[in-house]
Amino acid sequence: MSGTSLDGLDLAYCHIWKKYDQWKFEIKETRAISYDKDIRAHLKNSIELPADELLIFHNTYGSWLGQQAREFIREKGLDVDIIASHGHTTHHQPAKGLTLQIGSGQHLANVSGYKTVCDFRTNDVALGGEGAPLVPIGDRLFFGNYDFCLNLGGISNVSFEHQGKRIAYDIGLANMILNYLTQKIGLSYDNNGTLASKGVINMNMLKQLNQLSYYELPFPKSTGYEWFLKKVVPIVNATKDTTDNLLHTAVHHICEQVALQVKRYATKDQSTILVTGGGALNQFMMEVLQSNLEPMVSLVIPEKKLIEYKEALVFALMGVLRIEKEVNILKTVTGASKDSSSGVVYLPA
Repeated sequence: MSGTSLDGLDLAYCHIWKKYDQWKFEIKETRAISYDKDIRAHLKNSIELPADELLIFHNTYGSWLGQQAREFIREKGLDVDIIASHGHTTHHQPAKGLTLQIGSGQHLANVSGYKTVCDFRTNDVALGGEGAPLVPIGDRLFFGNYDFCLNLGGISNVSFEHQGKRIAYDIGLANMILNYLTQKIGLSYDNNGTLASKGVINMNMLKQLNQLSYYELPFPKSTGYEWFLKKVVPIVNATKDTTDNLLHTAVHHICEQVALQVKRYATKDQSTILVTGGGALNQFMMEVLQSNLEPMVSLVIPEKKLIEYKEALVFALMGVLRIEKEVNILKTVTGASKDSSSGVVYLPA
């Protein structure tokens, strides 16, 4: 799994099985590989590449993924059935029928030596869906005992049962804006939200962020890096203030938007929300979010392994469901014309 926050590659070795018609899991081994400056810059700028250069990078990045998987498997002595790869999203414009996750499955399979399932989003977009978010199938099958599942990666997204259907969508901003701000001062991220906690709200910036038109769109909806570059970065760059104040303001914006959505659909007092993704490790953001949700909703922050590797776990599940020819994308989530068992299977040469 490689996410929009561009922090690195997550690898999770998962045992997934079914018992009494209930899917079970164990995350047995993990590894996080931080991107070096070259790879991070290449991924960040890939949206600007000409088609031929993008396809070349798609192949070389797939080979690099295969190499990382092969080394992980060898060093840990793992017994592997399949590799499920999300790849890295470079383009996501479902309204135009377009989504692209680079990291060639054939190159990955050839270099690793293992059957590979990838390209999970394209089929759903072809069926008229958003191609995102995809994690809700795991929320339903693995974490259905929570009222809400919230992921705070580069983008915030939420998943829940509503009128007998699984609903999920991208709420909007999360770590993408925070990392953008810290990278300007040479830091990859704001550890525990320490810098943000020292700031005060810039009311003008908060107002502009809260008025972004995306927040008014009905679900199903999804967003990504293009939206961030076009709509959010200009607001941030035009706001002259300290980094602490900008981070503080961004955290309050993120939490206000999440709380608006969750409280709108909370159907009982004392609802629970499982929080995962890098944002769950930001102590200041969790404090602000809980204060926005009280007294209706309580945060549940799981063990660090699940926080960091839940998305990788769910793509492992999606790979299993694809091999088993079971539904792994829900039309109620994406708006597609039908549920699907999506993903392309590549066999090593």
